[in-house]
Amino acid sequence: METKPVITCLKTLLIVYSFVFWITGAILLAVGVWGKLMLGPYISLIADNSTNAPYVLIGTGTVIIVFGLFGCFATCRGSPWMLKLYAMFLSLVFLAELVAGISGFVFRHEIKGNFRRTYTDAVLNYNAKDEASRAVDYLQNSLRCCGVYNYTNWFGSVFYPSNGIPASCCFNSSDCNPDDLRNATVAPSKVYHQGCFELVTSFMETNMAIIAGVTFGIAFSQLIGMLLACCLSRIITANQYEMV
Repeated sequence: METKPVITCLKTLLIVYSFVFWITGAILLAVGVWGKLMLGPYISLIADNSTNAPYVLIGTGTVIIVFGLFGCFATCRGSPWMLKLYAMFLSLVFLAELVAGISGFVFRHEIKGNFRRTYTDAVLNYNAKDEASRAVDYLQNSLRCCGVYNYTNWFGSVFYPSNGIPASCCFNSSDCNPDDLRNATVAPSKVYHQGCFELVTSFMETNMAIIAGVTFGIAFSQLIGMLLACCLSRIITANQYEMV
């Protein structure tokens, strides 16, 4: 088998792979920006440090975009050391994604515990003004739920004595006034009965296997790029092939 057709084939495959890799980075960047703009208050209820998640996605996406372009450039140049550097970066991405996927799956119960604690604190200290309170309203409106386990959790909040249950719990805002929400007898007929904790955690449990599978699938796809880059670098080095 002649060397040049093999190198041409490997270059084509690696360029296609690098382009797909670049698209993955662009998607991560877009999701990170969207998460920061749209879901900042919401994800603050998941864990104390979860508000860093959008920045992690933005940073990861930006780095992947840069190295995706670098991979295309290294492939077109046919530079062995650039290809080795690209393979090294892909190996680091592979390890990072693998560790993230395993950690998320192993510590899913801890994540649930953190969500229970932070959401309970947000409900008990709700004031309808701060970021945590806005996050609670957003969650209850979006998921059509009320309280941690049910609407009775609001009875122990600092907000309830003077204001009642928040209006975000109402399933019909046009038929929900402050007097009804302060009345423990009338309020149950005006608000959602299902708690938000159950909805969020059941979604996590239902989709955890899918999320883990996608994460591991993306991680192991880096092995393809590593293999192509290493093979191309080795063949070019062995045959002293250079792209003019």
